[in-house]
Amino acid sequence: MGRYIARRVLQAVGTLLLVMLLLHLLTTVAIQLNGNPAQAFFGDKVASPTQLAAVEQRFNLDDPCFDQVGNPCLGPFVERLGQYARGDFGTNLRGREVSDIVAAAAPNTLRLFCVVLITWLALGMVLGSVAARRRGSTGDHGIRLTSVLIDAFPVFVLLIVYRYVVAVPLHRWAEETFGEDSWPPYWFKPSFDADHPWATVVVPGILLGLAGSAAFIRLVRAGQLEAYQGDHVRAARSKGLAERHVVVHHVVRNSSVPVVTAVGLTFAEALGGAVITEGLMNIYGMGGVLWEAVRNDDVGLVLGIVTLLAAVTVVVMIVVDIAYAVLDPRIRYD
Repeated sequence: MGRYIARRVLQAVGTLLLVMLLLHLLTTVAIQLNGNPAQAFFGDKVASPTQLAAVEQRFNLDDPCFDQVGNPCLGPFVERLGQYARGDFGTNLRGREVSDIVAAAAPNTLRLFCVVLITWLALGMVLGSVAARRRGSTGDHGIRLTSVLIDAFPVFVLLIVYRYVVAVPLHRWAEETFGEDSWPPYWFKPSFDADHPWATVVVPGILLGLAGSAAFIRLVRAGQLEAYQGDHVRAARSKGLAERHVVVHHVVRNSSVPVVTAVGLTFAEALGGAVITEGLMNIYGMGGVLWEAVRNDDVGLVLGIVTLLAAVTVVVMIVVDIAYAVLDPRIRYD
């Protein structure tokens, strides 16, 4: 196991470097084709050549390679790697540290992810297990049909209907029923409230989790159906073990490998931010920050955030791989 972990860490470092190089090349080509983004620092104002030169120097955009189409600009890339190694992820065009921006935005995205994950696990594990347990029954067909209907309903439509049609009357009703200073009015507030972050991400997180639960339900059902046909389940039943013990310890556990993979991918996606959800509900999260950075041609912020997201994604995937052996004793890493 130790050798496997060491090998995976080395692979992760190589993957991260490759992602950073690819990101650098893409941004370099964009700068070479579209022009230096230093002008974005001044907004609609016309900057003098001296002012542009000062901004280019401040954000490491003054290298001549950025004016040469096709030049990979490896010098600035190596310099940026050195800064990242020292924990310096640079600043945005307004001079704010990227690390400070991430520190402010990431908790809101993580809160949203926690609600989404709980919703996924509750719906996916319960409904998927019921469908697998009662394969071919009316309940199984009903759950599968429901998952198809959920898939057919786009998440942005669900969020728009909730915010502009449902949330306002529910918010008003909760204020009249429970009082303005109670928790329920914040649950149904149409937009994010920084003073009550957990309360205002509950309903958006549930809706986002509901929209993504369809595939999770089918994944759990398929995994458990395969486990029910396994020799280890038949052997456990032949020993006279209680059916609940067989389901929990031999079916659910051994069908959890694909579930763990899905949870890991969900974490990586949530950290990047559900841009639609954060945008519609005005949640200050990673997705919204990255979207604004792209719109504002804020190269330093885009590079810093995407690099951090890539690093977290790689770490999560390593944890998922290690969890395989814990959940399924048949898996061994040599």
